[in-house]
Amino acid sequence: MHDEFLCHVTAYGVCDGRRIGVPLGTYRAPTLALALWWLRDRASWIAQRLDPQPDAEHLPPGALVPVAETVPDVPTQLRAWCADPDRQERVAEELAAGRLVRIATSDDTTEYELLAESVDALRMQRTAPSLDVPVA
Repeated sequence: MHDEFLCHVTAYGVCDGRRIGVPLGTYRAPTLALALWWLRDRASWIAQRLDPQPDAEHLPPGALVPVAETVPDVPTQLRAWCADPDRQERVAEELAAGRLVRIATSDDTTEYELLAESVDALRMQRTAPSLDVPVA
């Protein structure tokens, strides 16, 4: 069983013709349960910021406008992931097995990526002997 997990959330977009990543948070979770909780919390946090209530007091009237039906609904996708116990269980199984987990969704301008991986698996990769192949 892997005991510690490194979790990251990043938003990617294109700026000046280049793909740019903006870190939205990192967490070193001491348990699998806390890693899953943090990923769900960050997914919910992104969803709330992308799709706030129109009558929220911190938004001026008319600040929000509907998007076209063809635009992927990232907030709904993230909320659905958070609420799906089967998908949560699959993520837990992958992390417990030491595999990297990537949850990603995107709209027409931005990709949102949640990553988690076992700190133990990272350490094992670093200590594994490398394959040295001569060039000449």
